[in-house]
Amino acid sequence: MGTFPAVSEAPPSTDASDFLRATVAVSSNKGGVGKTTVVTNLAIYLRALREDQPVALVGLDDQRILDRMFEIEAPAAARGNLKHGWAERSLDRVLRLGQYGVYYVPSPPDVSLLKARAENPRTLAGILARTDWRGIILIDTKSDLEALTRNAIHAADRVIVPIADWASLEEAAKTFVLLERDRLPIDRARVVFTLVDRRSRVERGTTLLERLEAEVEARGWPRYGTTISRSPRVEALNSGSGCPASILHRARGTAVHAELRSLAHELLWDLAGFERYVGAAAPLATWGRRVAARPADGEYGGPRRR
Repeated sequence: MGTFPAVSEAPPSTDASDFLRATVAVSSNKGGVGKTTVVTNLAIYLRALREDQPVALVGLDDQRILDRMFEIEAPAAARGNLKHGWAERSLDRVLRLGQYGVYYVPSPPDVSLLKARAENPRTLAGILARTDWRGIILIDTKSDLEALTRNAIHAADRVIVPIADWASLEEAAKTFVLLERDRLPIDRARVVFTLVDRRSRVERGTTLLERLEAEVEARGWPRYGTTISRSPRVEALNSGSGCPASILHRARGTAVHAELRSLAHELLWDLAGFERYVGAAAPLATWGRRVAARPADGEYGGPRRR
C-alpha cells in the first residue's frame, strides 16, 4: 500500500471553493452487508478520481479497521484519537494522513464515553462545522441506530444505506423511520444494493436483486443505480490478513472494481448540487421513483468550476 506522493502531511487549508465539501455517512442497522468495505474503498476511489480532492474518514466504533487499513506508522499517543477530537469539539488535531492520500481519525479504544457525550444528535454536526476541513468526510457507523449513528445521520448530507438481503431491507426501514421521526428529509438517504449475486433466485425465475429492487421502489426509497457484487476476491482482501487491502489497487479487472468506481462517480454527481464539481460522466442514477438524466458533456450536475 502506498500514499500519493504529492500529498502534504498537513490537512488541506486551500480555498474551499476549489473542492467539493460534503459529509457522507454509511449506515446499516444490520451487520454483514459490506458497510465498512463500501465506506473505506469509496474513500480511496473518490481520492483517486481527483487527486486534489481532500477525503477524510471517521469511524464511530472501536474495532480499528480504519486504523489498520490506513495508518502509515504507529500513532503517537500525543496526537490523540476520536475521543480527544470529540472532547475538543474539533477534529483538527486528530486528523492524520493515511495510505492512498486519505486522511482518517484514529479510533478510540472504547466508544462508551463517546456515546455518553452524544445524546444530542447534533453534536457531531457541530464538531464537523468547527473542524477546518476543506473536503469530503465519510463516516463509518456501527451496525446500530444508537446515539453515535444518529449523530452521523444528522451530520450527513448523504446517508448511504446498504441492503444485501431481505433482513437488511427491513432494518433499512428503521433508518427511514429515524429520518422521519427526526424531521430530516428522506432524500438525504440513498439505498445501495450490496453483496449482489445475480444468480440467486427466490421464486419463479425472479432474482433476489429484482425482488429487493421492487420492494425499494414500492416504498419510495431513494437509491443509487450502481449495485455492488459479492466477490470472493474482495472477501479475501478483507480477511486474508490483519490489514484490509484496497480494491482499487488489488482487485482491478473485477466487477466490484468497476462498480465502486461507478458508485464514486454517482456520489460525486449527486453531491454536485452542494458544490461545484467537474469530472467524468456519472452512471444512470435512480433516486426514488425519479430517474436522473446523465449529465451533458461529461460533467457532473451543477455549474462549471471557475
